[in-house]
Amino acid sequence: MVDHAVRCARFRQLLIAASCPVLAVMAALPAQASSHREAPFITTQPKVDGTDLYAFNSYEQGRSGYVTLIANYQPLQDPFGGPNYFKMDPNAIYEIHIDNNGDAKEDLTFQFRFQNVFNRITLPIGNQNVAIPLTQAGQVQGPNSPVLNVNERFTVSLIRGDRRSGQVAALSRVGSGATTFDKPVDNIGTKTIPEYAAYAAQHIHPVAIPGCAIPGRVFVGQRREGFAVNLGTVFDLINAPLSVITNPSLINAAPNPLANKNITSLAVEVHKSCLLSTTTADPVIGTWTTASIRQSQLVNANPPSGHQTTISYGGAFVQVSRLGMPLVNEVIIGLPDKDRFNSALPQNDAQFATYVTNPTLPKVVEIGMGLAPGAAAPRNLPRQDLVTTFLTGIAGVNRPLNPTPSEMLRLNTSIPAVPFAQQNRLGIVGNILAGGSDNAGYPNGRRPKDDVVDISLVVAMGGLCMANGNNNALGFGAACNPSAVPLGSTAFRLHDAVDQAAQPFLAGFPYLNTPLPGAQ
Repeated sequence: MVDHAVRCARFRQLLIAASCPVLAVMAALPAQASSHREAPFITTQPKVDGTDLYAFNSYEQGRSGYVTLIANYQPLQDPFGGPNYFKMDPNAIYEIHIDNNGDAKEDLTFQFRFQNVFNRITLPIGNQNVAIPLTQAGQVQGPNSPVLNVNERFTVSLIRGDRRSGQVAALSRVGSGATTFDKPVDNIGTKTIPEYAAYAAQHIHPVAIPGCAIPGRVFVGQRREGFAVNLGTVFDLINAPLSVITNPSLINAAPNPLANKNITSLAVEVHKSCLLSTTTADPVIGTWTTASIRQSQLVNANPPSGHQTTISYGGAFVQVSRLGMPLVNEVIIGLPDKDRFNSALPQNDAQFATYVTNPTLPKVVEIGMGLAPGAAAPRNLPRQDLVTTFLTGIAGVNRPLNPTPSEMLRLNTSIPAVPFAQQNRLGIVGNILAGGSDNAGYPNGRRPKDDVVDISLVVAMGGLCMANGNNNALGFGAACNPSAVPLGSTAFRLHDAVDQAAQPFLAGFPYLNTPLPGAQ
């Protein structure tokens, strides 16, 4: 282990040489699913439950200058979850928002809307044509397959300005000009779709983006869950010995319980020039994803024959899911306000400030580990290190020129991408401690490989204050110093015993791996 003096020296060196002060991680978040089933209401609406958001400078070979945005929905999908599988909700809207001037309001929104084309496939049984009970009536060969009982399609609109009143224009497929795109059916199994990777690749759509001279790419479909966390252990009052979760040699000692799950991804790749403000020279963008449903729902006691006819929808769209930085609603926001946070706009985040300045998570860690009160929780209240990390971004890393305090995932588009093999699993903090050159990781955006759980544990339990030293070297406030950290240098060694970097990913867009099949 590198001692504290060396660690601090490396942090200060990077601050001067690379304008990347220190890790800005999620403030106070421990090992949990990033945002899976994180609030009471959203547990009743799994189709619009946003689980993870990624934003990073594309590291696929030949895609320098592009930014990839991935929003995941529908958590904990069992690959064998037939016969209806995990279609998106045609009565909802899914959105990825971009703030490119730091005012906590969306300047650009990519809005995804879905439609289910019901084909009413029948088979001749005697002298009758009878509707089949399954998603498929044979082997699927390609997009919009005639053997699929329901074909999913979607549109993507770019909204400039307010998401509900701004200027709307549709993305279109390069070459054909089509504005409706096919979504691949979920990975039912190898008999139905023998080569799923090749099948899914046919659904990567090159798109013309209104107001953008450079084409981008869009993909929507099932992917293998890429998030890793020791989920059951964490929820069971951190049921792991301190000697294990502070031993660096045991970072992958436990199996990832999400390794056998799938997820649904909404992915878009856009050249950074089309995301940045046209009126400022700010290279930092903030992003968050939301989902909204109709305000009114009427249940039909005797639904007619058809597909999804039980409920009639009406009224305005109401936001019910929100996700920027990982783990916020999961382990920062108190239970009474979790639904409120999911419905809130970033510009109104002052109402949640106490959860950041006076976090409960470190105390919960003490309880779970059976430690005496004050034996682990940092003492620098209010937690200015967390305010900086969560609400403004870190100066020289991912802070906009004129930030309005608000929670979102912030990415500096001017910091070059790093190839996958050279990426540090602990993001900027890990890079600094290793004396490396990877400044493109979390909390500067978030890549699939970034172990946000481990990084967040370090930050929650005072790692930033250990690095800040006694002279406020990193600007987290004079109270944020080693004497405020009961765990001392042990805070740098915290992990959940599940290694994010061990998960399989693709080398390029859409980056998350081929979903697991329902049957081999």
